[in-house]
Amino acid sequence: MTHAIQIHETGGPEVMKWEEVEVGDPGPGEARLKQTGVGLNYIDVYFRTGTYPQETMPFTPGMEGAGEVVAVGEGVSHVKPGDRVAYCGAIGSYAEERIVPADRLVVLPDGIEDRTGAAMMLKGMTAAYLLLRTYKVGPETTFLFHAAAGGVGLIVCQWAKKLGATMIGTVGSAEKAELAESLGCTHTINYRDEDFVERVKELTDGKGCDVVYDSIGKDTFPASLDCLKKFGLWATFGQASGPLPDINMGLLAQKGSLYATRPTLFTHIADRADLEELSGALFDVVSSGDVKIEINQTYPLAEATQAHIDLEGRKTTGSTVLLP
Repeated sequence: MTHAIQIHETGGPEVMKWEEVEVGDPGPGEARLKQTGVGLNYIDVYFRTGTYPQETMPFTPGMEGAGEVVAVGEGVSHVKPGDRVAYCGAIGSYAEERIVPADRLVVLPDGIEDRTGAAMMLKGMTAAYLLLRTYKVGPETTFLFHAAAGGVGLIVCQWAKKLGATMIGTVGSAEKAELAESLGCTHTINYRDEDFVERVKELTDGKGCDVVYDSIGKDTFPASLDCLKKFGLWATFGQASGPLPDINMGLLAQKGSLYATRPTLFTHIADRADLEELSGALFDVVSSGDVKIEINQTYPLAEATQAHIDLEGRKTTGSTVLLP
């Protein structure tokens, strides 16, 4: 027997229970992992609360982790027992041991330790597709990124600096502003003290940004649209403050023939080749030292309830790892 967090009913952080579970042998195309680290992400809250419903109860939350392969099922050749691997996108990571679809696993390079692997896959590959695919960011790009001191944000700060872009980041405190700027964010805006639309206009000489990356949702809409230049792109990729209202597409016309997209990481890594491409880009910038994964909090996995309380209370910065 092994242990995992189980959710029997949706609700607040207290619905997560540390329980004994059975983990069987891997079937065809599967691998069994002994996990060494589990990543904490805001999407875990959406599953816990029922915003993203699960078909069966109880279920184990969590979308990313790292560990050692202990067994593989029939037809699995790209990983083998003893390999150090990481993954994201396979729900059920809040567990000491688990079964994973093997095509979701990537082997960690020697220079990247397990905790870093556990902390960076979902956030790091989100940063990768946003900067390299959703809008191809380069030295000429000026963009606004909400929650610049969050898990994805701190990776984007460093990656944007490497790409030579001008990054404007919103933050909720002076400490978070200092953190984001120390990692490469060009300008920060404390949304509690300043009107971010007015400040963006000042910083861009009235021109606006090429792209706004928005994971906040309700609280930053429609103001995010007012930060864009003509033909700019609004990329909404989360809803930390609540769901967006129904959107009148005419708003995009009124505010400058804007583009809008709602990308997800899971579409971007659905194909094995795309998973390898994005994880490879992430491993390259982490291995080179251009991007450091800031693990600013760790909790025992059994104390995931407290981790969720702190995450929702905006008390965390960077990445958080739960330790089995």
